Amino acid sequence: MTSTASVPVTGTASSARLPYGALLVMMCLSFLLVTAEFLPNGILTEMAAGLGISPGQAGQTVTVTAIVGLVVALTVGVLFPRLDRRTLLMATAAAAAVSNILVAVAPNLVLILLARVLLGAAISAFWAMSITVVAAMVGTERVGRAAMFTTAGLSLATVAGVPLGVLLSEALDWRAAFLIIGIASAVLVVPLGLLLPPVPAASSSGLRPLVDTLRRPGVALGLAGHVLAVLGHFLAYTYVRVSLERLPDIDAGTVVLLLALFGVGGLIGNFVIGAVIDRTFVLFGVVAPLVIGASIAVLLLAPASVIAVGVAVTVWGFFFSSWLIITNAWVGHRMPDRLEAGGSLVVVGFQLGIVLAAGLGGIVVDTWGVALNDVLAIVLLLAGAALFGAANRGHGRRH
Repeated sequence: MTSTASVPVTGTASSARLPYGALLVMMCLSFLLVTAEFLPNGILTEMAAGLGISPGQAGQTVTVTAIVGLVVALTVGVLFPRLDRRTLLMATAAAAAVSNILVAVAPNLVLILLARVLLGAAISAFWAMSITVVAAMVGTERVGRAAMFTTAGLSLATVAGVPLGVLLSEALDWRAAFLIIGIASAVLVVPLGLLLPPVPAASSSGLRPLVDTLRRPGVALGLAGHVLAVLGHFLAYTYVRVSLERLPDIDAGTVVLLLALFGVGGLIGNFVIGAVIDRTFVLFGVVAPLVIGASIAVLLLAPASVIAVGVAVTVWGFFFSSWLIITNAWVGHRMPDRLEAGGSLVVVGFQLGIVLAAGLGGIVVDTWGVALNDVLAIVLLLAGAALFGAANRGHGRRH
């Protein structure tokens, strides 16, 4: 028997005005979660010096969140089969607060890694359940547009959150940056409780709905395309600094500017594509990986032109920022009765792509160079577009 959605979705919910207050609070939470997740990337030297460890060891504070997130995304429905999803999102904010405050006071790497385990669990629980909460507020017909707000928090964290955290760490101390993020996360617990509606758990939560959802026509194929697209992106993006250094006479300021263009493009793309995604997710599910692949090809083939590379990274950011919106809209429209299972599978695929890219990319870059790594990324993105398109063949016309 198929499970029902967490909250009945009605035509009234779909036609009503978007609950901007609740969506903005969720955007703030995603902003703080992603900022905390990737802040160590920007302050590795300071963290390593403060703890008396190597930068490589400090970098494991990011790796551990992705690995834990992969596990939690699969099991969050099993661990909390009856917990109201509003309460669960409040718990993710509280867990993030505890994690960041512990990092701020922890005397050694072991305790910091344990604290980051808690953050990884909070991040995956948030992304796995946010689609259910959003659909409860706006209905599945507009789930993609509403999910634009949560992914906007992710894009904003890339553009402003991590740089702001780096500035705080330089002005005060790297521990102070984590402390401020922890306090802000704790403060968000209250508006989450006040503005979000009660969202009962799905009538059937656990591993079986995940397996049943995967057996649905096109779902496994679409998820395979999702994983390949994410893997292709992160394979190239993880080592984008190495790619950019192929530009003649490149300096640190130009690299920072090019990475900022990626973030700005992502923020714009989040809102532009998010505004129309519920009618176009099938189209963008193919177009986005293809355009990202083409952008990486520009970096590979035209490294001598800073302008061409600048345009390419801006377009790359524009389309990748929308990928979670695309997959959330796909879940909302193709699996409206399995939002929790579909959302969890999307998060699992995303985390799997990150973990695989970190390992595979390192081997390829060290052994054969960054150019071959970028070629492999392009091939994976093309394959991802083909599989996602095949999974939705005919659905665009019906939709």
